[in-house]
Amino acid sequence: MNERSSPTSAMPAASSGAASREERLGVILVFLSALLWSLGGTIARFIETPDHWAVVFWRSMWAIAFLVAFMLWRDGVRRSLVLFREMGAPGIVVALCFATASTAFVVALGYTTVANILLMQAGAPLIAALLGWLAFREPVGWTTWLAIAAVIFGIVVMVSDSLDGGISPLGDGLALVIAVSLAVATVLTRRYAHVRMTPAVCLGTIIAGVLAATQTTNFAVTRADMGFLFAFGAINLGLGLALFASGARLIPAALAALLGTFEPILGPIWVWLVHGEEPSERTLVGGAIVFAAVLVHITLEFRRRARPRKPGVTGLPTPH
Repeated sequence: MNERSSPTSAMPAASSGAASREERLGVILVFLSALLWSLGGTIARFIETPDHWAVVFWRSMWAIAFLVAFMLWRDGVRRSLVLFREMGAPGIVVALCFATASTAFVVALGYTTVANILLMQAGAPLIAALLGWLAFREPVGWTTWLAIAAVIFGIVVMVSDSLDGGISPLGDGLALVIAVSLAVATVLTRRYAHVRMTPAVCLGTIIAGVLAATQTTNFAVTRADMGFLFAFGAINLGLGLALFASGARLIPAALAALLGTFEPILGPIWVWLVHGEEPSERTLVGGAIVFAAVLVHITLEFRRRARPRKPGVTGLPTPH
């Protein structure tokens, strides 16, 4: 009797353990994507090319090169083509979201401050949670809502001393577009987890590059700028997108968006370390609030999901 019952009784634990490992992997991948994206502002400060559309074009070209190489290495030519065909409407919408966000980020830098862009982008977790609940009835616990509120409050504190009223409405509008685009992409990437989204983000960079090519009048950049554009495209955008697309489908949309707030947290730190721009006292206080909220929330989530729902069952519940 023991020999017959042991495999059966072990299956829920094994299944839940695998799900827990997948979620932890998703958290790591999304965090790494935020870490790479946080370098964007620092890299952009080095680029001297005045044409924003030329920057978008070359950034997109390097991102495309990285993502295509990544897919060929991971999936091969035939499988990569199949993935492009199978991503369907969700993949196309995600591609448009990333194309919009990556283009708006570069253009917005010419009209507003990085602080304003980060403040608007901080709304992405709340927007993602609302969209996930409204469109797909994804559950959002009270701890997540509290953490999102703390994150938004912390980033407001962090950048509040930069809001002097002299900011272009166009820049703020583009920053809001970034937040909405990332929120939609986050929800769809989680909802359609069976669809590989790396082809979608690759298509997004292609769309952004084609759009920029129709807008710029001069593709010439200096050798130094091309080096920074390589880092801006292949590492900051391409590798960041690959990590996000791989990880966001493994965790809830609200948690993925919450982890994404490490980008505006770390961004000012890199600028301080590389360019010598010391963060203000409010930036340090706000960043501490956000770090605490994110880390406490993740810890509570892992403990809650690891807690047995009933005696003899551990880990995540089996979805119905």
